[in-house]
Amino acid sequence: MRLRVMLFATYREIADAKELAWTAEPGTTLGQFLDAFLAAHPRLAPHRGSMLVAVNLAVADPTAVLHEGDEVALLPPVSGGCP
Repeated sequence: MRLRVMLFATYREIADAKELAWTAEPGTTLGQFLDAFLAAHPRLAPHRGSMLVAVNLAVADPTAVLHEGDEVALLPPVSGGCP
């Protein structure tokens, strides 16, 4: 199945891409996808612990099963704003 991977902010700079196509086996979980994706992009791997991951615009659990055409977004932690 084909997935669309969106990278934001620092992750975009590290991967030198804002969007990537990814192919995964049917039934792949988000956690399995991340394992494979970060193995293919090892410079992103150190960020896994603080990485926010969304599937189709909603933050998702690593056990979520991905489907054909899903959009996976990798976002660094966000801070800022007024107190």
